Amino acid sequence: MKWVEKSDIDWIITNGGTGFGVRDVTPEAIKPLLEREAPGLVHLLLSVSLKHTPLAALSRPAAGTIGKTLVVTLPGSVKAVKENMEALLNAGLVEHAIDLIRGGEGKQSPYPVITMEEAIRLVEINIDRLEVETRTVDFNLRGHVLAADVSASQNVPRLHSTNVDGYAVRSTDPPGVYRVLTSQTHSISQAVPQGSVYRVNTGGPLPVDSDAVIMVEDTRLVSTYEATDGDLDGEEKEIELLVQVPERENVRLPGTDVRVGNLVLQKGDIIRSGGGELGTLAFVGKKEVEVYRKPIVALLSTGNELVDLQHPVPTSSDDWGGIFDTNRPSLQAALEGMGYQVVDLGIVPDDIDSHVAAIKRGLQSADILLTTGGTSMGPTDLLKPVIERYFNGTIHFGRVSVKPGKPTTFATIPFENTTKPAFALPGNPASALVTFYLFVVPALRMLGGWEKPFAQLPRVRVTLQTEMYLDPRTEFHRVVISQGASGLIASSTGGQRSSRVASLSGANGLAILPPKTELKPTKVEAGSEVDAIVIGEISSV
Repeated sequence: MKWVEKSDIDWIITNGGTGFGVRDVTPEAIKPLLEREAPGLVHLLLSVSLKHTPLAALSRPAAGTIGKTLVVTLPGSVKAVKENMEALLNAGLVEHAIDLIRGGEGKQSPYPVITMEEAIRLVEINIDRLEVETRTVDFNLRGHVLAADVSASQNVPRLHSTNVDGYAVRSTDPPGVYRVLTSQTHSISQAVPQGSVYRVNTGGPLPVDSDAVIMVEDTRLVSTYEATDGDLDGEEKEIELLVQVPERENVRLPGTDVRVGNLVLQKGDIIRSGGGELGTLAFVGKKEVEVYRKPIVALLSTGNELVDLQHPVPTSSDDWGGIFDTNRPSLQAALEGMGYQVVDLGIVPDDIDSHVAAIKRGLQSADILLTTGGTSMGPTDLLKPVIERYFNGTIHFGRVSVKPGKPTTFATIPFENTTKPAFALPGNPASALVTFYLFVVPALRMLGGWEKPFAQLPRVRVTLQTEMYLDPRTEFHRVVISQGASGLIASSTGGQRSSRVASLSGANGLAILPPKTELKPTKVEAGSEVDAIVIGEISSV
């Protein structure tokens, strides 16, 4: 009764003493205290146990309320307790019961429901880009953001060079037969002797005193070297110039592409995987550049019910083997596909010590913490209180008016001499992936130096191919965007239940549906145009 009198206890569970034994007196002790009995819950517990053993008919459970507290008595058998608890927790039964006992409102979340726009604003003002580092110019540079302007340190091209395949000549050389020199037989630092030409390939430098290039098409092969000439066997020996070319014909002058000191890339430019920026750096001879460091992500899932797909450990001895952890492999694939390093912290059990230990490891090994599960208001949803009480963290928002993903949480946690961001995404797989694209991807980009206006994923206008019903929250409907005859079209991926991760299989976009209001229709008709966030490549129909 002392627990009940505190009025902050939602659910009291006892185990043992509910059988037919002489010492089994729990029902006699509990029932007089109950203000309202719950025979439906008693029936549920008995029916579940009877599925496993007829001896359950000898059990005498009791259930009901004392004040605003739910009381349930369970058997003493560990196996029976697991069976009963799974039934009680299924489909949010107990949470709904507690909500009704509390007057229909349940626990009042200390976190107000905010709009997506406000949530994005809070992320933006609480994310600081990481420090600058010097990195080698190679393929690993992709995805980084330049932290300083890049200027050409030399002329490009450095020397007179050719823009065609042909032969370097003097513009005064008349048509006739000439001996062919190559890089094997002549140095470009020396003038080509009279009566000779120098073979060049596109982009190659011209020898001293050569001021024009004649194209291969304007020449004719006269003779080649023979086997007795050693390594030159089969190479051109003599050609005939069929025309005379003017000065600077087919010649690129030094600095005509880029002059020394020219600005080639600017601070804030992104080294994209398309190769253009990386090629530009190589083109002007840059071996190293200053960039903002890309964040390392610590990733974990929470929940006693979760099982690792590759290393399954049954959660109980009965037939129910748990739920495969979908979120961690899905998010890791998305993160590494974007070029981010991931620290996999595994599955964390629903207890405070495990949560504290995992978060500590994440803070020590990464720049941002990403968790899934544990964001709602159930008794085992621990992320928010652990972040606040054990790490002195700040919860900037804990609920967002979006579908799916209402319990999405964003926090910052002080660690050593800095503050690290943390996202706790909902446990339902579709919710986790959708909110990852909405909130986490922009945060990762900003940490890595992206300018805030460009950190959001791109949006396009699409024509819906099917009708879509509206929700009181802004909905991000998973769709396949493709190129239609007169623009981009979007087709639904099917059922949009938050637990249905298959709705994201093949999806390359999120159609943004406005919230339902009394003054607006309840659905968006096929043929309507809406904005959509692009999360993958767009192909033709």
